[in-house]
Amino acid sequence: MARRNPRRWIGEAPVLRHRGRTPAWVSLGWRMALALALIGVALAGHWLDRDGLRDNTDGKVSFVDVVYFTMITVTTVGYGDIVPVTDRARMFDTFVVTPVRLFVWLIFLGTAYDFVLRGVWEKWRMRNLQRDLNGHVIVAGHGTSGTEAVAELLRRGKPHDAIVVIDPHADAVARAEAEGVMVLEGDASRNATLDAVKVAKASAMIVAAGRDDTSILIVLTARRLAPALPISVVIRSEDNEALAVQAGATTVINPASFAGLLLAGSTTGPHLAEYMMDLAGLHGAVSLRERAVAASEIGSPLSAITTGAGLRLYRGGQRYGFWQAEARSLQPGDTIIEVVPSDDT
Repeated sequence: MARRNPRRWIGEAPVLRHRGRTPAWVSLGWRMALALALIGVALAGHWLDRDGLRDNTDGKVSFVDVVYFTMITVTTVGYGDIVPVTDRARMFDTFVVTPVRLFVWLIFLGTAYDFVLRGVWEKWRMRNLQRDLNGHVIVAGHGTSGTEAVAELLRRGKPHDAIVVIDPHADAVARAEAEGVMVLEGDASRNATLDAVKVAKASAMIVAAGRDDTSILIVLTARRLAPALPISVVIRSEDNEALAVQAGATTVINPASFAGLLLAGSTTGPHLAEYMMDLAGLHGAVSLRERAVAASEIGSPLSAITTGAGLRLYRGGQRYGFWQAEARSLQPGDTIIEVVPSDDT
């Protein structure tokens, strides 16, 4: 079982994370550089016009005195031991140093917000997002298959904040977070973890834990919490496919078997494997789409649909090909599988 990370858990509820657009150290660096540049402008102006300043202590204005006067002026302390005495020096303080002071304070306040207050704000915001999760896709496991699944979901137009990746390994979670999706470092086979990502309100779940026993346990846990959830799972051993189905998986995918289909297809025709790859994703000229039958299509044959090329329909838990008699008249409640041009063509 994965070790709990106390930084990811508050009480008994795991907390989601969502990476910001700019790394914290970059933001801090830019702010510090801007603040130093503004102070440098004030320092240079005071040094060049040091004759307009008067030191009430010894009557001499040295470089150290200029640095001291600049800093206490920018920080609004102002002890009065060094003061501007000429009109030019006073106008410089009025129209240059005062705006510099305001900008510097805004920078420091913004930095305090980003690195202190925003942490509290982000936790509150993520808790709200977590509470309002609905219609999202959960990806359990961010290895090779999980990474490809997330990338394909994003290519298909799924919003970043509608994808939640769960993985017990910090490095995998960091990679998923870098892609901009919501992440949770934890064990997806635990009830508390799946409850935290609102598995019962998800639109689908992809399980790619890397080990068949772990994947089947995750499917079993998810199915108990969400009886109607579509669950797709990657199973590497053919012997475990039946177990995954018994655990509650809706779709079982064996990468080795799929690769074998592509390899076998390539031996009977040079273009078959390419077309199968087109159908599997959005990279090529065509892709597969599943949808419910439209009201205007009821009574028409599957071959007459105009949104794509109809291949198969599902009715009452049974599947029928376009050549079968059941496909000659579409009925309410049918689900259509069609081939459509991809968005890139």
